[in-house]
Amino acid sequence: MNGAPAPAPLRIGNASGFYGDRFDAVREMLTGGTLSVLTGDYLAELTMLILGRSRLRDPEKGYATTFLRQLEEGLGLAHERGVKIVTNAGGLNPAGLADAVRKLAAKVGVPVTVAHVEGDSLPVPDGFLTANAYLGGAGIAACLRAGADVVVTGRVTDAALVTGPAAAHFGWGPDDLDALAGAVVAGHVLECGTQATGGNYAFFGDHDIRRPGFPLAEIHADGSCVITKHDGTGGVVDLGTVTAQLLYETGGARYAGPDVTARLDTARLTSDGPDRVRIDGVRGEAPPPTLKAGLTRLGGWRNEVVFVLTGLEIEAKARLVRDQFADALERGGGRPPAEVRWELARTDRPDADTEERASALLRLVVRDQDADAVGRTVSGAAVELALGSYPGFHVTAPPGKGAPYGVFEAIHVPAGEVAHAAVLPDGTREFVEPPSRTQELAAVDAPPLPSPYPSGHPTRRAPLGLVAGARSGDKGGDANVGLWVRDDDAWRWLAHELTVGRLKELLPETAELTVVRHVLPNLRALNFTVHGLLGEGVAAQARFDPQAKALGEWLRSRWLPIPVALLEGVPVPEVSV
Repeated sequence: MNGAPAPAPLRIGNASGFYGDRFDAVREMLTGGTLSVLTGDYLAELTMLILGRSRLRDPEKGYATTFLRQLEEGLGLAHERGVKIVTNAGGLNPAGLADAVRKLAAKVGVPVTVAHVEGDSLPVPDGFLTANAYLGGAGIAACLRAGADVVVTGRVTDAALVTGPAAAHFGWGPDDLDALAGAVVAGHVLECGTQATGGNYAFFGDHDIRRPGFPLAEIHADGSCVITKHDGTGGVVDLGTVTAQLLYETGGARYAGPDVTARLDTARLTSDGPDRVRIDGVRGEAPPPTLKAGLTRLGGWRNEVVFVLTGLEIEAKARLVRDQFADALERGGGRPPAEVRWELARTDRPDADTEERASALLRLVVRDQDADAVGRTVSGAAVELALGSYPGFHVTAPPGKGAPYGVFEAIHVPAGEVAHAAVLPDGTREFVEPPSRTQELAAVDAPPLPSPYPSGHPTRRAPLGLVAGARSGDKGGDANVGLWVRDDDAWRWLAHELTVGRLKELLPETAELTVVRHVLPNLRALNFTVHGLLGEGVAAQARFDPQAKALGEWLRSRWLPIPVALLEGVPVPEVSV
C-alpha cells in the first residue's frame, strides 16, 4: 500500500439488540468509553409485524419510536464525541424516521446531518401486511462516505450495521470478501447486545451478570476484530460468551448475506486479555444471487386459558377439564376452533410447603381463522366450568376474547430486482448495484471429526449441560440449537455422542421432524437446525417457547452417560428426575 499507514481500528458499539432493549444503553455506550460508531438493532421477524400494524393505524409511523426518545439526549452526546449513529430503527418507514431525527436535531440544537437507506420495501402480495428484502451494508457505507452523522435504515441484515461502517472506514469494495466476512462475524456477535457479554449465557453462574454492559468490536483493516466492552461495565467477554453468540440463529458453515458469504468454520477465537476475544481467519465467498425477504401477514386468531390444578389426582383433574370443555363446546352449538391444544405442565411437588408449589398448570390454546370461534365461544365454555368442575378450580387470568396472531414467511428474490438506494444528506439518491460476482449457496463437505473419546472409560449419567454450553433461537418456523464445549477431550466425546439420532432421543418433540447437524471444529461446536419445530414462526405463538430461546437449556438438562473424567470437579446431582 505504498508505505501508507494502516487505518486506525474502528470501534463499533451496540446499544440495542431488539425493540424494547435497555433504554439507557445509548447513554451508557456514548459516555462509557471511546467509540467511532454506535449501532442499534431494533428489528426482528415479530417486530416487522408489530410495525406493520402500527403503520395501519398511522401511515406516518412504522418505525421504532423508542429510538427517537433515546436520541433526545444521545444526539448531543454523539455529536460532542464525534460518534456516528447507524440504526435499522427505520423499520417500514426509514424516510419518516430520518425526517423525525432532523426535526429532533433542530429542536435540541444539535447540528447533525442525517441520511437513510431505502429499497428494502417490496410489493406486498395479497393477504400480506409487509414484504421487505434484507439489504447489505453498501447503502450505509455510501451515506457515511457522504458525511452523514446519523444513518437510518429499514430492513437490512443485522450484520450490515457493522459491514457498512467498516467498508466506509477502510475503503473496502465488494471484492474484499475476507475483510467483509470478518465484519459480518463481528456484526453477528454484536447484534444481540448483551448476549455477547454474559446475557442468556449457559454458564452464567461463573460470572456476575446482574447488569452486563453492551459489547463493542475493534475492527481492523483486514476484517479481524477484538470483541470487548467498556471498562467498568458488568458482565464478561470471554471465549464462551463469544462462541455462544456466534452459534446463535446460524446454521451451517456458510453464513450467507447480501455483502458476502462468511465461512463460520474458518473463524478462530483467541483470548486477548481480560474481557477481550480476538476473531480472525474468517474467509469470505461471493454472496448468493438472491436476497432473503421476509413477508408477514395476520394468520388468524388465538386464545389461551391456563387452568390451575392443585394437590392430588392432577392427571384425573386434567382429564375432567378436557372432557367438560369439549362437552361445553358441543352443547354451545357453535363450531369448535380449528385447532385445540392442551398441555399439562407438572410443576407440582408432593407434600409441598406452599400452595403454588403444590399446583400444576393445564394450558389450553385454540386457533382459528374466525375470531368468534376462539372468542366468546371459548371463554364462555371455560368460565361456565368454574363451579362444576374439579376441586380447587381456578385459572391464572380471566379468559379473554382472543387476539390476532401473525405469520412470518421467508422467500428469496433476485438481488437485481431490489432497488437498494442511499438517500444522502443532500437528498441525492445513490443506487447500489447488485454484486457482479455471486455464488449459489451450497453445503460444505463435512469436516473430519476428532478421534473418538477412548472407549472403556467409566461413565456416569448426568445432565449434558454439565460439560456443554448451548444457545438456541428461531429462524421462521425452524429452530436452531448450537452446543459447544471448552476443551478438546470434551469435544472428542461430544462430536461422536451427539448425533442427530441422539438429539431426537433427548428432545422427543423433534423426533418426527427433519434435523440437520453441522460440525464446526474451530469452535468445538455442533449446530443443529430443527425444521418446522416452531410452526409458522414466532408471531404465530404455536409453541410454549415460540422463539426456541430455551430449547438449548432443555437439551442441556437431559441426562445421558458422560465419561467420569469429563465431570471431574463438577458437582453432579445424585439422581435423574
